[in-house]
Amino acid sequence: MNDKAFPWLISNYVPSGLKGLVLAALAAAIVSSLASMLNSTSTIFTMDIYKPLINNKASEKRLVNVGRITGLAALIIAIFVAPLLGGLPQAFQYIQEYTGIVSPGILAIFILGLFWKKTTGKAAIIGAFLSIPIALYFKVGSKGWVDSNLFPDLPWMHQMGLTFLITAVLMIFISFRQNKGQDDEKGIDLNKSLFATSPVFNVLSFAVILMLIALYALFW
Repeated sequence: MNDKAFPWLISNYVPSGLKGLVLAALAAAIVSSLASMLNSTSTIFTMDIYKPLINNKASEKRLVNVGRITGLAALIIAIFVAPLLGGLPQAFQYIQEYTGIVSPGILAIFILGLFWKKTTGKAAIIGAFLSIPIALYFKVGSKGWVDSNLFPDLPWMHQMGLTFLITAVLMIFISFRQNKGQDDEKGIDLNKSLFATSPVFNVLSFAVILMLIALYALFW
């Protein structure tokens, strides 16, 4: 679905009385996504970089202020970067493609950390750092940066999938080497009660899935 698809769908398939409501919902979704990204950026920098590496004795008030400054800095950077995306034929794909340099490693950390109790903290940190050069390796051939058979020319979603798989394999190998195959002491103990849902939730979830399938079949 290209960049012009959504406005076209609104103008042709949405009644005029509902267009304002649809645009308001779209704006709310964008603002919600922006707020969550800013919150994640400030939290990651404050709790994972600033506190352990720069000032491990920082007070709660200091951490809150650092988080606010980080969020403001990220927003200012985004303001200057946003106009550069105006000339792109597929701005959404561009954003997804380059966030895909980081997201496969994060996904591998979450999946293994939640569902495999042998995953270690060291493996997660190494996996997060190694996933970036792995992702960039797959970018070289697809972007034509180097003309060599050593760098495959793959679609960007395939690049993300391979980056995830390679990162996961590396994390599994590191975890086995570190704990000799034993469960990590910080492993999450999962049980069925954590995933229990009510019948009403199950029915509504299934209805939403059917609606999404219908929309994709109709408009893709």
